Amino acid sequence: MCRRGAVPGKGSIGVNETVSDDRQAATTAAPQNVCAPDEVVVLLALYHSEKYLTEQLTSIAGQSHRAWSLEVSDDGPCPASVSALQSFEARHPHRRIRYRVGPGEGFAANFLSLLARAPQDAPYVALCDHDDVWFSDKLARGVAALSAVPDDVPTLYGARTVVCDEALTPKGLSSRFTRPFGFRNALVQSMAGGNTMMLNRAGLALARAAAAEAGQIVAHDWWLYQIVSGAGGRILYDPEPVLYYRQHERNAIGANRALKARTARLRAILKGRFRRWNRINLASLARSAHRFTPEARACLTHYAQVHEGGLARKVAALRAAGVYRQSTAGNIALWVACLTGKM
Repeated sequence: MCRRGAVPGKGSIGVNETVSDDRQAATTAAPQNVCAPDEVVVLLALYHSEKYLTEQLTSIAGQSHRAWSLEVSDDGPCPASVSALQSFEARHPHRRIRYRVGPGEGFAANFLSLLARAPQDAPYVALCDHDDVWFSDKLARGVAALSAVPDDVPTLYGARTVVCDEALTPKGLSSRFTRPFGFRNALVQSMAGGNTMMLNRAGLALARAAAAEAGQIVAHDWWLYQIVSGAGGRILYDPEPVLYYRQHERNAIGANRALKARTARLRAILKGRFRRWNRINLASLARSAHRFTPEARACLTHYAQVHEGGLARKVAALRAAGVYRQSTAGNIALWVACLTGKM
């Protein structure tokens, strides 16, 4: 594989290079190099990553699916993480590795910038956090699932994780979802952690186009589920775990499996956080609604009406939207938020 760039100090990309926050410009400036037919472009987002990065890079290098390249966007550059990348590149001189300083607007914007700048011809992309450890068959499982879908169908793959403490001691599995996946579910929750997600080429093209118009979003994984399902794409859920999901004090979003965590999220909903999230999501999705199926646009219209008018109108709109979460407790919380005006 040819190399388009290198980490600071090793090639043409310097530590002061920044990513434009103009996502339209980023999209048009995306790399055009030819990827291998089964190549996975790993989109690695960094932020003060010095403590865990080497373990994650080692797990990427150990993938049984050997065709991969690496795109890095660093929102918190520090000498230790740059050094780890330099050492990794030196050990893998024939890999295509590209480093950029991120937009500095948070993890969601950092991942949108990675999607916008990913090679347009990438057969697959995999989103990657800096602090996890991948199972050796993670990419292989994703590629096997995505390759079974026609190339022209935008497809999003996600899986479960093994939730661990900071020392990677397993604490249990992430929740297993059993209800159907689609836009009505996507409006109110994500289908998997972004650290497990992969897209096929058609899914990447959709995400790149939507990223250019997205504006502010709550979370990149939730947004991807909304965009792909809203556009009539395919959602693939793997009930098997594919990585160790490390929990520590710097997690942008923690695992949602323990009773304490779920109770905390319910309190946050009742305090109005879910309402703020909904307003952000609705504004972003309205900009991409022209990409959606008629059914998804109708659902979005009804769901937007949940946030207007009196109680009777809110209840009627929520029923018409038909949105649902994956668990009974989640659906109860959804209706509580509606009835208490917290949506």
